[in-house]
Amino acid sequence: MRDKVVASAAAAVADVADGARILLGGFGVIQGWPTSLIRALHQRGVRDLTIIANTPGVGPTSPQLLGANGQIKKLIASYAAYPTRPTPIEAAIKAGTIDLELVPQGTLVERVRAGGAGLAAFYTPTGVGTSAAAGKEERAFDGRPYVLETALRADFAVLRAATADRYGNVVYRRGARNFNPIFATGADVTIVEVDRIVEPGEIDPEAVVTPHIFVDRVVQVEQPLDRQAIRELSRRYGKQWRLESRVVAGGPQGLPPELMARKAAVLLRPGEYVNLGLGIPTLLSSFLDPDRHITLHSENGMLGFGPLADVDDEDIDLYNASGQLVSQLPGASYFHSCDAFAMARSGRVTTVVLGGFQVSQRGDLANWNVPDTGVGGIGGAMDLATGSARIVVLMFHQTRNGEPKLLRQCTYPLTARRCVSTVVTDLAVIDVDAEGFVLRELAPGVGVDDVRHATGAPLRVPDGVREMDF
Repeated sequence: MRDKVVASAAAAVADVADGARILLGGFGVIQGWPTSLIRALHQRGVRDLTIIANTPGVGPTSPQLLGANGQIKKLIASYAAYPTRPTPIEAAIKAGTIDLELVPQGTLVERVRAGGAGLAAFYTPTGVGTSAAAGKEERAFDGRPYVLETALRADFAVLRAATADRYGNVVYRRGARNFNPIFATGADVTIVEVDRIVEPGEIDPEAVVTPHIFVDRVVQVEQPLDRQAIRELSRRYGKQWRLESRVVAGGPQGLPPELMARKAAVLLRPGEYVNLGLGIPTLLSSFLDPDRHITLHSENGMLGFGPLADVDDEDIDLYNASGQLVSQLPGASYFHSCDAFAMARSGRVTTVVLGGFQVSQRGDLANWNVPDTGVGGIGGAMDLATGSARIVVLMFHQTRNGEPKLLRQCTYPLTARRCVSTVVTDLAVIDVDAEGFVLRELAPGVGVDDVRHATGAPLRVPDGVREMDF
């Protein structure tokens, strides 16, 4: 076995040529980037790159550095733009200088796993009936439709990890595992940037996540992470989900987001495995009763995380799928994102709480794209909504302009068809059954007529509609 440590990040990327396809590890909007290697690529000036990543992130240590320098020709990702923060890559996509291929998050990592395993393609239920399936072959198995997705491979994989030995055995830390172990298998040359390099034998063989057969080069981090800056960015990014109450002219005063989240938390069943989507759903982690033994699941590969971390206990490798720094509970475990999505698609995740832009009376969900603004990212919602989990949507009942978000038919691009079971809004709790919307609970101070007026589809009101309890 040979020593795979190289002298510098510049040396590690010295053979990356113009037009290269690069798998870029990392999951969060803010955390987990192979910063030294990104800077080395920036300084090298290679152009016409195809970047394959979960997200291009934000900030000066993210792939935005390459986008700002005009080095990216194409981006294959599950996110490309962020609702509150303009970025160079978003601007280039809108200007037509970067070609964008948006891929559902679980499908993206599974395509890379197929490429790394020597497979050409696979069938998935994710995206059926949505724009993600446009032009792709569909086939039915056991009466259910599936979409054919082709494998993805790259010339280089550029990753970040906690520790490696000189042979290239790699260990990741907590939620920072995410896409990295899968991406390590999907390239001709895999380069790993690590915080610590140790001698062979110092890593417990049973602790190795990426074996050295998949790793070609190891490089030491050249500039220590500014952990405090990352913490501050994560706090600010997380705060965007703490939205203010929405008051529509002429309408009633609805619940604030914290009470909406508390109401959704009450609907969870004891002992469930629950995934929380972006937006208001992230607040639920602060309202779970420990005695109900609800386990939170995250797409970046975590089971058993808790509320947002206290300032004194923040760990930049312990973040949820929204990039928020969270706490770890007893019994927690970590794994890569392929396993995370397998848990969801196979039905082991029993409830998924998602944000929403629109829900139709058939239970169709639209939550990833607003055509008028061009802001959108598929993320993991398509994969999460594909399994047999109960889908609870947590959203405001109306847009800021007073337009209904519960409709006869969605007008935005769909996330999934006929998937939503329950909608919790600032005005009401509404179930979706075979006949449409059914009112179950009213927010304090809100009447049935208020909800009817704010709903763009027929609303059945059975006997026994009650005021919400929390």
